[in-house]
Amino acid sequence: MDSKQLDSLVSVSAEPTLDQITALGQQGIEVVVCNRPEQEAEGQPTFAELEKAAQAGGMTFVAIPFSRGQMQPQHCLAFAELLDSGKKVHAFCRTGNRSCNLWAGARCLSGADRKELHQAAQQAGFDISGVLVSY
Repeated sequence: MDSKQLDSLVSVSAEPTLDQITALGQQGIEVVVCNRPEQEAEGQPTFAELEKAAQAGGMTFVAIPFSRGQMQPQHCLAFAELLDSGKKVHAFCRTGNRSCNLWAGARCLSGADRKELHQAAQQAGFDISGVLVSY
């Protein structure tokens, strides 16, 4: 799994396998967040299977699903609440892009420096410029 660290609490990736999700607990991850809709593509694990894998690794599973281009403020607010817990979070979707944009939106709502967010996203290989304009 090619995990990208966005800040001290948040990493993102494309969808990991169930075994990779379980192993995230050994890396200090406390919450696994899925940002893709249930059954977005054929062959993807169900939310129940993802939750079971996360729990096997000692983590909490949370689904904040949305389709590409459909991120709404309530998604960012839900993610911001998770980040406020201070727990280490790994978020994923099909490619990691939605998860990175969600992180940026949540951090914008919390008053983070947009330039720093942009730099962190760029270093991870993501473009969050649309989020920085919207939030």
